[in-house]
Amino acid sequence: MLTEWSAECAADDPVLVVPWADPSDPNRRFIDLREDPYELDHLEEAAQYPALMHALRALNATRSPVFTAKCDAWPIDPGEDQEDQAELAHLRLNLDLIPEESPSGFASYIDLLWRERSIFASVHRHEQILDRLTRLAAPLDHPHAMIDCVIRPALVDLAGPQEGFAVSLYIKALGHDQSASEQNWATALEAAVALLRSRAFSLS
Repeated sequence: MLTEWSAECAADDPVLVVPWADPSDPNRRFIDLREDPYELDHLEEAAQYPALMHALRALNATRSPVFTAKCDAWPIDPGEDQEDQAELAHLRLNLDLIPEESPSGFASYIDLLWRERSIFASVHRHEQILDRLTRLAAPLDHPHAMIDCVIRPALVDLAGPQEGFAVSLYIKALGHDQSASEQNWATALEAAVALLRSRAFSLS
């Protein structure tokens, strides 16, 4: 599976702040799924997409090396939206697919924070982890999907303020119709989560 990563850690790049709350919608806020996994039942995105719910449950489980801060999932509409059209074209180029075989797309992101404080605080450790993820994902047979990771600065204040870094994990997939692209996304997301839960990352 194709995997790419980048870092957006310049002074003017956005910072992930945890906990967070949407001022326009009090129901949209940070939920610590480590402390209360049953809150998954109240997440609209997770209820709509079972694959996302399973991913969030696994990534916040006791033995997971990470926990989650934000997420979303959405179809990439091949209609008149120019941004969606550009995203589909970019994905086809990266995955070496032709438009006739891949008219539809689906994507998601999950913001991840490493539980180990020494990893959370080190951009170098994050770079090592994503290099490892790239190597381990390469042999996986998911020709219609890709992993795209972005390292971001993070400020977490759950038991005292800590400055460090987060990873936005994007899973993007194409398919011959909307159902197929969502299925390709779901299987790729499952594979990515399995990698992150594997021994290779628990020992980071």
